[in-house]
Amino acid sequence: MSTSTRTEAPASTSHPVRERIRKGWSLLEGAGRTPSGSSYYLILGAALALTAIGLLMVLSASSVEAISEGKERFDLFLKQAIWASAGLVLMLVLSRLGPRAYRALAWPSLGIAVVLLVLVLVIGVEINGNRNWIRIGSQTFQPSEPTKLALALWFAAVLERKKALIRDWRHVLMPALPFGGLPIGLVLLGGDLGTGLVLMMIAGAALFFAGAPLKLFILTGAGALVGSLLMVVTSENRGGRIRAWLGLNCDNGADLCLQSDNGLFAMASGGWFGVGIGQSRQKWNWIPEAHNDFIFAIIGEEFGLLGTLVVVLLFGILAVATIRVALRYTDPFVRILMGSILVWLIGQAFVNIGMVTGLLPVIGVPLPFISYGGSALTFTLGAVGVLLSFARKMPATPETAPQPGPAGRTTTPAGASRTIRRNGARS
Repeated sequence: MSTSTRTEAPASTSHPVRERIRKGWSLLEGAGRTPSGSSYYLILGAALALTAIGLLMVLSASSVEAISEGKERFDLFLKQAIWASAGLVLMLVLSRLGPRAYRALAWPSLGIAVVLLVLVLVIGVEINGNRNWIRIGSQTFQPSEPTKLALALWFAAVLERKKALIRDWRHVLMPALPFGGLPIGLVLLGGDLGTGLVLMMIAGAALFFAGAPLKLFILTGAGALVGSLLMVVTSENRGGRIRAWLGLNCDNGADLCLQSDNGLFAMASGGWFGVGIGQSRQKWNWIPEAHNDFIFAIIGEEFGLLGTLVVVLLFGILAVATIRVALRYTDPFVRILMGSILVWLIGQAFVNIGMVTGLLPVIGVPLPFISYGGSALTFTLGAVGVLLSFARKMPATPETAPQPGPAGRTTTPAGASRTIRRNGARS
């Protein structure tokens, strides 16, 4: 006589606490949606939205000054649109590459950046005391902008190879100081302290995400502080900006004080919802560089507090999506590169907004994606392309990878339909 019994394979052999943590992380990753897809489109959507806002505000902020100077009102807008198109092409190209290609580009890109920065010192154009541009026909090109991306690539490639010795500050300092410090020094020689500080932020972020020891940050930070103070003391323009920020020598209506004061007036007059697009009053030659460094003030005047919060929210979305992607990788090269780009974009935005709101002195740092500046916009979008390449090819996690099941079967990820295999036995 024979009997038959049915047995079911256990649905899960994981520890209950571990399973709960995994489910909670899945909710954080996207509430059932594919994390790679959501992060990719969040990064892309935030970058495109910020670029569109930038084009709109460049048109609004620059048209009045162009008319007053007898120029075509759409001149700067059309130039910015052309650079934006080039940036989108560069973003698309870089988004199709992978870590191996970026590692190969690290040294050549740094070499090209150094050559361009040397050319700036030789044949560059000086504007407002800074020699930071190369003029090509009617266009100007700022080599320090591609240098930001090149420096992030180089630090990621070099520090990845140094990972076994990263705790020894001498091994970290040796490649970082002579090679990484060279482009920073060339930018500072041109007198551009603001861009130099952004490059220092990129270098510091790369060292931080690589796990460099704290004493290295203390040493390099002290050196950067001393160098910045020397540049301020030896330049009347930079010293005047610091005095204006501290409220000194503003009784006679100095231009540097008027710029920051009128920026605050613009944001205050915007109220909650703004005076309306194109209706800014402070852009009528009251704020120097209204379409560039102080474009955030025009956003606050025309769109109010709500408009400025939208811009800050978009930068926040870009940051959160980038962090989500970086956390999925164990490759130190990817983490260092993504962390450096993140600090570059968000840190520069923080400095610009801090300048406009009076929290920081005016040091001539543009707002990424939004301020006028063709080479800046192009290579900012190129940096977004690097982020998109990693978001598009994220490695599988236990939630998305196929799981080994009983009897050699492969089951689908959690949340998908499962086939329960039943075995029959005779006795």
